[in-house]
Amino acid sequence: MKAAVLYSGGKDSSLAAVMLERLDFEVELYTVNFGVYDSYVPAAESAKSLGFKHRVLKMDKKILKKTCEMIIVDGFPNEGIKYIHQKTVEHLAKDHDIIADGTRRDDRTPKLNVNQIRSLEDRFNIHYINLDSFGHKSVKFISENLFEISKEKSRRDASSDFEVEIRVMIDEMGSDSLKFFPEHYQTRVIGYKK
Repeated sequence: MKAAVLYSGGKDSSLAAVMLERLDFEVELYTVNFGVYDSYVPAAESAKSLGFKHRVLKMDKKILKKTCEMIIVDGFPNEGIKYIHQKTVEHLAKDHDIIADGTRRDDRTPKLNVNQIRSLEDRFNIHYINLDSFGHKSVKFISENLFEISKEKSRRDASSDFEVEIRVMIDEMGSDSLKFFPEHYQTRVIGYKK
């Protein structure tokens, strides 16, 4: 059975992919792209280093635009990122039986609530799997023992999460993306520990 993992190249989505692979699912990693910036490149490199098939999921730029508008109006990114995440999961659900991502129990966003997950599973007749029983501390502990990980300041060419293209579009819309996404550090998986 095929499992589609929404993939950023980070430790959380990498851990979800490895867990599903160990359960003998045929795992394919998907990184979303809206055509604003080639943000999928770091995730493709991470997927290759772990031996997974990687695909770029081309999504409608209107979804990205609405996300950016939500973030600008709200003054913070949470609801916009939840929106873009839900649209992406629904898109993948049209063609897959299992959808997974690396969201953890202590994530604020992107995070589908229990009712959204039930609705998604019922509407599309799929299984939705995430890391909801794991917290940040546990994922960090497991990942650091399983993967080689790089940690660096968030920037366009170091990550493949939604934030990259959102920041590019917000800047193009005339707002300052740093107002909504202050500088922070992100991790990226660069291979398995030897």
